[in-house]
Amino acid sequence: MIKRLVLVLLLCCATEFYAQDDAIFCEQVSALSTLIEKEHYRPKPIDDSLSVAVQELFLLALDEDKWLFTTSDIEEFNDDRFKIDDYILKSDCGFIDKYIARLRLRIERAKKHISSFTTVPFDYSGTDTLHFYRTRPSRYFSSDSAAKRNWNKRIRYTLLSKLIEEDTIFENIEKNFSELEKAIKPKVFQNQICLLDERLNAKGGLEHFVKEAFLNAFANYQDPNSFFFNDTEKVVFENSVSNSQLSFGLYTAKNDDGEIVISYITPGGAAYLNGNFEENDVIKSLSSGTTVLETFCVSNEEIFSFMADNKHNKITFRIKKKDGTIKYIPLEKSIEEVEENLTRGYVITKDKTDFGYLNIPSFYTDLESPNGFGVANDVAKELYKLEKEKIKGLIIDLRFNGGGSMKEAADLCGLFIDRGPLSILRYRDGETFTIRDAHRGTAFDKPIVILINNYSASASEFFSSVMQDYNRAVIVGAPSYGKSSAQVIFPLSESKDLGYCKLTVDAFYRVTGKSNQSRGVIPDIRFPSIYDGLKINEEYERFALPNDSVRVSLRHIPLKSLPLDAIASKSVSRINTDKSFQLIKSLNQTLIQNYVTSDTEYPLTLSDVYKDLEGYNNLWKEMTMHFEKRNSNMTARNTKTTTGYLKYNEDEKELNAVILKDLAEDLYVEEAHAILLDFIRLTK
Repeated sequence: MIKRLVLVLLLCCATEFYAQDDAIFCEQVSALSTLIEKEHYRPKPIDDSLSVAVQELFLLALDEDKWLFTTSDIEEFNDDRFKIDDYILKSDCGFIDKYIARLRLRIERAKKHISSFTTVPFDYSGTDTLHFYRTRPSRYFSSDSAAKRNWNKRIRYTLLSKLIEEDTIFENIEKNFSELEKAIKPKVFQNQICLLDERLNAKGGLEHFVKEAFLNAFANYQDPNSFFFNDTEKVVFENSVSNSQLSFGLYTAKNDDGEIVISYITPGGAAYLNGNFEENDVIKSLSSGTTVLETFCVSNEEIFSFMADNKHNKITFRIKKKDGTIKYIPLEKSIEEVEENLTRGYVITKDKTDFGYLNIPSFYTDLESPNGFGVANDVAKELYKLEKEKIKGLIIDLRFNGGGSMKEAADLCGLFIDRGPLSILRYRDGETFTIRDAHRGTAFDKPIVILINNYSASASEFFSSVMQDYNRAVIVGAPSYGKSSAQVIFPLSESKDLGYCKLTVDAFYRVTGKSNQSRGVIPDIRFPSIYDGLKINEEYERFALPNDSVRVSLRHIPLKSLPLDAIASKSVSRINTDKSFQLIKSLNQTLIQNYVTSDTEYPLTLSDVYKDLEGYNNLWKEMTMHFEKRNSNMTARNTKTTTGYLKYNEDEKELNAVILKDLAEDLYVEEAHAILLDFIRLTK
């Protein structure tokens, strides 16, 4: 009787807990809907079109590769195809439970399938065929048995790939195949099951994962830059555009055995100063207060999120050292600079001409103060150091710069142009506002070349287009990403912890009234790129904002036109005869033809998998070997100020040496140097 009473109480408590959890989810959906309607730049109506699109995005987030759900699951889910909008409007959130339950069932079923293979000999005779579809969307499997066959093929392919990865000599693998397969099989099975368990073990469990996936799908339907954030995701995003952060000063990775290990310790950071941590230490668990995270079958992203959480500023690390001993090491976060967001100037020399070089990784800022110092202030200081080196011009590298603070981008423009309009903001009500540089004078008045690529986005495009429209710089590289919208992070509630939404609130335009949206900044001179034709720009994203224009109320006064045709002609001649650029073009075409725009199939045998993987790997080997032998005749050095600083910072010397070596060998920077030299000669 007592046991039965306890069971009833437990069931009641569980029911109450899930009811509370569902109530919170309903509050989140309602709050997100209200926020989008109130603040989004172009909010979309809650109707059947939303219902169809949000469900598609939601299902894709739950099962991106379509290896878990079956067609019968999708048919059942299709009952909601035109009802999601009704659920949102009526605050009817019970629909989410069937997705949680079915995803859990499919994950457990997949684990069962994988476990069933452990005692069965695998067939590598070629009876089965591997299919790699790239010209059509992947499809759900028709039944559970079809899914099981796919998992069997996937495990076999993964196993062969691992063997080839560990020993690239085919004859060795073929000769010792039985022993090698027997040795690696348990590890492959465990890793595959762990990948599935990572979903179940995610923060808050599978329920939170599914609910947050829906909230994100709802936001993402508005445009590809609007997202739902939980507390940790907000902190991670803010750190990515900040110049400092609270951190434990260490990075983690998964080793080949699926263990979480320390991959890097930041010099001068908390872990470094503690003295008890070493690279390759295995992290067995993390404890913060009463919260404990065991690291077995947990993703590295989950470890990162746990450490980034503002609630976990003090953590006890349970560490397994190289000698097998276990240590419990308490550690507290400390404020440290975000290494990825540091701007430092270098001097590059070729043809007896010194130019300054600045890599700007992001438009970071001081998030603690609206008037704090960020990238613009750092660039101003580096320009002062570079000017003392008597440089003739400047190369600004914005490759892979995904953006950041628009204020920092505007301030950076002010260092190079002498007053005037910079950009036009358009708000959701259609009203516009012209962003201006009101400061007289410039910090640098010599010729500039700006290097961009497909991953240069947002604030990078703001800055590049201003410099282009004012004829202040020559823009070189590849068309930029094509994101001309601005986002703000809003809490879903001021009084409750319901999460956050990074929401698109306005669009920005060039001083000409034109937009970079879904088009990008088009460089004055194009460089061949390995990314050409890969369709990675925003124009290929679903629900991207359209390209349009606005009326100009304050016209800018550009500088004298640049001799772009003459400069471009010289660059094109060099590129067309340069073996390195031609190799990049050739490899890009091969990648597009063989691995992007064509389907592939071949028998599941060791020899066929080896041939496919070797063909792909040889492409990159060819490029690596070519660039290892290439002689650039360009040198890179530190400014005298940096050299003095490094005398007292031994930990940074090694990293600095790598940076200088990579910079001196950078093909794109070398061509930018040549363009800048032509620029100077043609404008004398």
